[in-house]
Amino acid sequence: MKQGGLRKPSDALMRMLAANVRGFRHAKRLSQEELAERCGLHRTYIGSVERGERNVTLSTLETLALALDVSIIELLSKRDINDEV
Repeated sequence: MKQGGLRKPSDALMRMLAANVRGFRHAKRLSQEELAERCGLHRTYIGSVERGERNVTLSTLETLALALDVSIIELLSKRDINDEV
């Protein structure tokens, strides 16, 4: 985290969220556009989250979790590659 400026989450947390959003989206057979529509967001925003480029707000995290029918904890937790959705 940066001192004296804007705080930023760790790269590891950003990568974990990115991988989990992508993984849950794929498991539900949703396109980025379909997920974006469910969330009321733009497709390019979803893509930037999945690439780990966005520091999402708590409200966006909640919206993503609801749209993917998972918990916020699941979005922020390390998943085994063999985890079932």
